[in-house]
Amino acid sequence: MDRLSDAHLTSPAVCAAGLSKCYHLYERPLHRLLQLAFGERRRYYREFWALRDASFELARGEVLGIVGRNGAGKSTLLQLVCGTLVPTGGTIDVNGRVAALLELGAGFNPEFTGRENVHLSASILGLTRAEVAARFDEIVEFSGIGEFIDQPVKFYSSGMYVRLAFAVATSVDPDVLVIDEALSVGDGEFARKSFDRIMTLKEAGKTILFCSHSLYHVEAICTRALWLKDGRIEMLDVPSRVIAAYSAFMDSGRADQSTTVRLTSPSPEIRSAGTQSARITSIEVSVDGVIGTKHVLRSGESNLQVTVRYASDPTRAGPSLGVGVVHSSGLLVSSAGSVNDGVTLARDPAGNGVVTLVFPACTLLKGEYTLNLLLFCERGLHVYDYAVNYGLLEVTQQGLEQGFVSLPHEWRQEPNEAETAATPRAE
Repeated sequence: MDRLSDAHLTSPAVCAAGLSKCYHLYERPLHRLLQLAFGERRRYYREFWALRDASFELARGEVLGIVGRNGAGKSTLLQLVCGTLVPTGGTIDVNGRVAALLELGAGFNPEFTGRENVHLSASILGLTRAEVAARFDEIVEFSGIGEFIDQPVKFYSSGMYVRLAFAVATSVDPDVLVIDEALSVGDGEFARKSFDRIMTLKEAGKTILFCSHSLYHVEAICTRALWLKDGRIEMLDVPSRVIAAYSAFMDSGRADQSTTVRLTSPSPEIRSAGTQSARITSIEVSVDGVIGTKHVLRSGESNLQVTVRYASDPTRAGPSLGVGVVHSSGLLVSSAGSVNDGVTLARDPAGNGVVTLVFPACTLLKGEYTLNLLLFCERGLHVYDYAVNYGLLEVTQQGLEQGFVSLPHEWRQEPNEAETAATPRAE
C-alpha cells in the first residue's frame, strides 16, 4: 500500500497525450436529424477542432499559465482537464482532487441558496457533510457574502457569484486547482484576497492551471507557460520565454492593423482599482527639474523624474510601485518595478509615503510617450490604484537612430592584414 502511495505522489499531476477535441457544426437544425438518420454513410456537418494533438506533463507543485487569443482552445483544454468534456482523441490523466473555476456560475444551481450551493459543490468535490460543516463559516467569511448566503444565487451579482465559487473551490484542499479568467469579475479587495490564496496554495505545493489574459500575472505566478494557437500548442517553456514570444506575436498583429496615433493631450486621471488598502494621492513628472504634464525631452540628455505620493493602510504590508513607458502606438517600451528592483517603499506611521523614480539622461528615441503608473500589493501582483496615459513626453533627437530606445553600445574593429603588414615593427 505504501508503494502505491509513493507511486501516486511521484506520478505527474496532469498528463496529456495527443489530446484532441472536435465539434460537429451544422448549418441547419434539420442536418442534425439527417445525420442521425444516415449515420456515417453521409456527412451533414463540418468539423471544428478546438484542440488538436496537445501533449504535456505537469508535475506536482507546478503552476502552469495558459495564454492565447480568444478561441485558441484554452477553455477547452481546461474543461478536458476537469473532466467536464470528453476528448475526441488522445488521453488526459489527472491524479488527485480537482477543483475548478471555469465560466461564471458553472456548478451552481441558480434556484438554490448560497448555503445549499456550498454544500452541493463541496460534496461534489469530495467533502463529507461533516467536513463541509467544519469549513462552512470560513467559506462564507472569505467570500464576503454575509447575510446573502441564504438567498438564491440567481439574485447574486457576478462578483458575489464568483467570490462564493472561489471560496468553495479553494477550501476543499484541492490537489489540482483550475482557474479560467474567473477572477476578472471580482472586486479589488477580493482580488487581493484571491491572489493571496493562490500564492498560499502554490507555496503548499498544489498544482495550478491558470488561464489569464494578464501576461504580467502569468509571468509573476507561474513556473511554466503554455501558448495555444488555433487549437495547437505553439510553445511550452518557462514563462519569460513564452510571454516574450506571445507578446511579439500579438504586437505584430496590432502593428498590421493600426498606425501611430498622435497624443494631443495627457490623461492625468488616477483611477481606483476598487480597494482602499492603498491609493495614489499625487503624481509629479519633471524633466530637468521642471514639473508639468507635457514635456519635451532631448534623447540621451534630459533627466526624467516621476514622483508618486501614496497613502496606505498602516496595518497591512506596504505597497509597491510599477512604472511603464508607453509609445503612442500603444506598445510598452520599458518598465521599472520596485519589487523587481528589490526596493521597499518607506512609509510613515500613518501609512503615507513618497518615492521618486529617476531616468538619468533618458535614452528614449524620437516620438511621443506617456506613463502608466500602478500601485501594487507588496508582492507586485494585485493592483490597488493606477494611472494610465499619464503625462505627455515628446522626445527629440539629433541622430538618425530608429526604434524606441538607444541602447548603450560601442564599436570595435581589428586592423586589416594590409595595414598590419605595412606598419613597421620596432626593432
